[in-house]
Amino acid sequence: MSTAGRPPSSGRRAFLVRKSLIPLLIAVLVVYSAQQLLTPVLAPLSRELTLTETQLGLVIAVAATALTIASPLWGHALHRIGLRLVLLSGLGLATAGLTGFAAVAALGLDDTMPTPLVFALMLITRSIVFGAGVAALPVAALAVAGTATTTETERTRATGLVGAAQGVSMVLGPAAGGALAAASLMLPLYLAPILCLLLALWVLATVRPPAASAPAAHSGPGPRPWDARLWPLLTIGFFLYLSLGLVQVIIGFLVADRLHLGPQETAGAVGIVLFTAGVVLVAVQGAAVPALGWPVLRLLRTGSPIAIAAFALLSVSESLWLITTAFALLALGLGLAIPGFTAAPTLVVEQTQQGSISGLVNATIGATFIVGPLLGTALYEIDPAIPILTALGAVTAALVLAWASPAARRTQVTTVTAPPGTPAEPQEER
Repeated sequence: MSTAGRPPSSGRRAFLVRKSLIPLLIAVLVVYSAQQLLTPVLAPLSRELTLTETQLGLVIAVAATALTIASPLWGHALHRIGLRLVLLSGLGLATAGLTGFAAVAALGLDDTMPTPLVFALMLITRSIVFGAGVAALPVAALAVAGTATTTETERTRATGLVGAAQGVSMVLGPAAGGALAAASLMLPLYLAPILCLLLALWVLATVRPPAASAPAAHSGPGPRPWDARLWPLLTIGFFLYLSLGLVQVIIGFLVADRLHLGPQETAGAVGIVLFTAGVVLVAVQGAAVPALGWPVLRLLRTGSPIAIAAFALLSVSESLWLITTAFALLALGLGLAIPGFTAAPTLVVEQTQQGSISGLVNATIGATFIVGPLLGTALYEIDPAIPILTALGAVTAALVLAWASPAARRTQVTTVTAPPGTPAEPQEER
């Protein structure tokens, strides 16, 4: 009997989803690992270049601002120029930004460029150009996760895999960057743009419309963040990521002050804390969330209380093992809740708006990396406990919205639809 025109079986559909996502997951993993290569060297490099802590903070904050602004633009571009061109454009900007950053740093270390000019060019290369380019990768991956899935469970699993790819980069990148920095501070800076360039060449050679699905074109305005269906869900995500940003930026100060450690001991202790949290995060998002198959509300309502308990423990932790336990618990809680957030907004918009909604989701995440580091350090100067308690309050607000918001409850009754016959129809490249 002919099967033409019939929807694919669940096993076949899952295979097609994985096939659509694999190129995007590889792209996210590589480019975010290239970014994370720089994490161990930014502070010592800034000292060598005679940049202040405030100037380094501005480099990071401006990069987050560029990512926040660019993300919705990449979401709209997916509908207009297609997945492949968005990937290549984003990787081109990322490669150019990291190449320029390495060149500026090399000239600054050689004393051939004055410090004010070094700082200005870092803002242009590492912050604006790279920040705008790297935003394209998670936007594209989340859009494909939205268009290549036909049920809430599939979509939650797919968005969890995108988060897991970013989590793996947070484990691999700093470890590799630290090892390279032991030989030279410039080695991670040289390797990062090479990785982005190789990835761009791989995308150019291998990624075609049949290999990776993209959002279909749509007419009319895209979803707006103030839409009553969306703003509570985006606010939940903002609070979740804000809580992470508040404590992530102060972990070094917290470890040094509570354990009374020197710079080298602090770096080693922070490495233990973040590595443990990264491993837990990858395990939860890459394995536990797909295996559980929970709906988005259950993920949000289960993960948020665990994160609240983690912040409560962190507020009273006075030993390395307790701080590490608190961050592992935080990774467990946010590892459950965050895939619920990233999937939830995709459930209340049309399939043809998945590119646009992925841009809004990524912009929401980027905004927290503008606010979180600046607010966390400012609050820490007032009292070391305040940023932790603020983070606890942010997750509590997210939990309240997850229980009380009509928009959150609406995700329980939304039917996910897809074009008949395939999980997603690939868009023609133009």
